[in-house]
Amino acid sequence: MEAAFFDLDKTVIANSSVIALGGTLYRDGLISTRTIVRGLYAQGVYQLVGADENKMDRMREAMLTLTRGWDQQHVKELVRETLDDVITPIIYAEALELIDEHRAAGRKTVIVSSSPLETVEPIGDYLGVDDVIATRARIDAHGRYTGELEFYAYAAHKADAIREMAVAEGLDLAGSYAYSDSITDLPMLELVGHPVAVNPDRELARIARDRDWDVRYFQRPVRLRDRVPVPPRGPTLAAGSLLLAAGSALVVYLWMRRRATSNR
Repeated sequence: MEAAFFDLDKTVIANSSVIALGGTLYRDGLISTRTIVRGLYAQGVYQLVGADENKMDRMREAMLTLTRGWDQQHVKELVRETLDDVITPIIYAEALELIDEHRAAGRKTVIVSSSPLETVEPIGDYLGVDDVIATRARIDAHGRYTGELEFYAYAAHKADAIREMAVAEGLDLAGSYAYSDSITDLPMLELVGHPVAVNPDRELARIARDRDWDVRYFQRPVRLRDRVPVPPRGPTLAAGSLLLAAGSALVVYLWMRRRATSNR
């Protein structure tokens, strides 16, 4: 059996799933305004200049510290209650079409994401994929986060998890597909016979060009329930997406201002 593996953030959905849910966590009192701003700043920097492994490690540790003591079941309920308003308006129509095509061809469809399992699993259910691979936090005997990781679905760890799945289920990786926007997913893309760069960052675009890989650009966010394009601005956008847009604009402004100052 063949499979199709999809990265989530900026491949299947237009933004970061964690940042998009920031408004929900804020309204529930789990995070502060300062935390949202810092998260938006980090996301903006990533979009502008990329994030190396050290930056990603620092972001991961900050997130683990923030979530220590949260009740896992409560977080799951929050995500599922707000998923339709927050996440489904920013799903790429092109990704949905590909998932449908692979399913029709009899391939196993899998979301592979460094985002938390509590976020990725309900999104996978909404998309109708067969399975998900995601970051898993360690939970104590009371169902609360310990601030430690059980599995980090990032970079080479994604490829390791896919290999384990392939061995356990007899998947044909040479005949399988993988989709991602990020150079950090190179190990996953190299693992399959049909790697596809989607909205690739600069480094991944260069490698895809050098290796003659397929490159695709997804541009049409839709609501999953009706697949009607969502306007780029307007009341239908979720609070998390509005915050992301505002934060990214601020980051761009500050970055350009810094460059202008340094060039004087």
